[in-house]
Amino acid sequence: MNLDNCPRCGKLFAKNFREVCPACIREIDREYEACCDYLRKNRGAAIHELSEQTGVAIRQITKFIKEGRISLMDAPSLSYPCEVCGILIREDHMCDSCRQRLRGEVKRLKDAEEEEERRQAVQKAYRIKDKT
Repeated sequence: MNLDNCPRCGKLFAKNFREVCPACIREIDREYEACCDYLRKNRGAAIHELSEQTGVAIRQITKFIKEGRISLMDAPSLSYPCEVCGILIREDHMCDSCRQRLRGEVKRLKDAEEEEERRQAVQKAYRIKDKT
């Protein structure tokens, strides 16, 4: 039997297919039902309103969206925070601005690595030439 502490409440439980204890699973299911009920009655609700009215944390609502339990197609005003800057988005994990910034940083690092490789190749060529 694989025992673990529940990351949500800290209680010891027999870990199986779920990452949280049975009591927290029931609580998460209750939160999900509260969100669904509220969204059925208030299709235009934003995530902050949904959180305030149901008492469910924005982080948990975001998890429901990413798991596909709450569909953004049925909730036109619902969005969730970018994982980098927190601006509200409707797809992926990052907003376009953060994604572009990350791509630019990756490109700069790649260019710097290529430049370092060229520099080392030139130094090696001069060393070989000096030995002859």
